[in-house]
Amino acid sequence: MFFRFTEADYKTYTRVDRDLMEPRATRGGGVFNAGRIVNAKTAHSQAIGGFAWGLGQALLEASEMDHSLGRYVSKDLVGYHVPVNADIPDLDMSFIEEPDFHSSPIGARGLGELTATGVGPAIANALFHATGKRIRDLPITLDKLI
Repeated sequence: MFFRFTEADYKTYTRVDRDLMEPRATRGGGVFNAGRIVNAKTAHSQAIGGFAWGLGQALLEASEMDHSLGRYVSKDLVGYHVPVNADIPDLDMSFIEEPDFHSSPIGARGLGELTATGVGPAIANALFHATGKRIRDLPITLDKLI
């Protein structure tokens, strides 16, 4: 499935364990229009890193707040879950090379957060199609799926 975004297309396949209701991304990819790609290797790495960032935002990362004190419950990163290599599925990243001379003299644009912004909604849509439950609040945790 594709989640249409202004400058990128995202495709993600997410499976949900029927017994545990645990979501897992099995494949993913993106097509980015970032103008002229100056260094293909670093652009590809940036796209993979953005997908990992978006996957963590969608499924893992949460900071619990104590509203009575106005502070975070965790003071360190021990209980803060971030994606690791085992959490990242097979990825297919592609680029549309259309130089954009309005943004820079060489026709290049930065990737930056562009590679991460559509991953969360794409995973939420994939989970909606897998479970029939629309979740609009990230991260998508087990208590929201049940």
